Amino acid sequence: MSIVLQCIEYLLGRLLYRRRAYDFDLFHNCAAFSEHPRPSIPITSPDCGSTGARLAHEYSKFGSGRFPQLEWKASDIPPSTKELLLLCEDPDAPLGHSNVHGIYASIPPQVTSFGPKDIELVDKVDGVSKIASSYRVGKNRRDVVYVAPRPPLGHGPHRYLFELVALSEKLDPSKISAVPEKREIEKAIEQKVVGWGLWESTYENVWSWKRAKTE
Repeated sequence: MSIVLQCIEYLLGRLLYRRRAYDFDLFHNCAAFSEHPRPSIPITSPDCGSTGARLAHEYSKFGSGRFPQLEWKASDIPPSTKELLLLCEDPDAPLGHSNVHGIYASIPPQVTSFGPKDIELVDKVDGVSKIASSYRVGKNRRDVVYVAPRPPLGHGPHRYLFELVALSEKLDPSKISAVPEKREIEKAIEQKVVGWGLWESTYENVWSWKRAKTE
């Protein structure tokens, strides 16, 4: 991106600075979580740190777009869990709602980690992404497996929330789209949530003369 375009983006980012914090639209604030309003499954990241970590350059769109390695303990997953799902979103995008970066469903309950290798793209047929882990991939704004952080220049730090949800029943593939959207998932998991965990990180697109000269 040229210096001129960076200047324009920076000015727009500053103008839209107050358009953020759409926490009301976060996945865990939908009706399905009414009986479990607080996270109960601790999640850590061996390569990024504990929740609240600041993501390094390599985890952004400007780097390699690496997905953070996430881990949790089997003992923290409710015994009644039949399936897990993971959703990543950014409530600080200036869109008027939380921005979905990735949805991954049909995760077996015995799984205790999720990372870059799980989302490696194997194939894409009729718009449906097949990944190495065989988990079901949901829809985001880019129609890709995962959208790495790329907040607007000058818009300040954005939060990226990774929400792991334990379900008492498996999602019925015949009742949701081949590439399910967030709203669809919210309805599908009603009365099925038995617990959930949250790992939060931040990333800010900071002005860089060095990057402006090389892009």
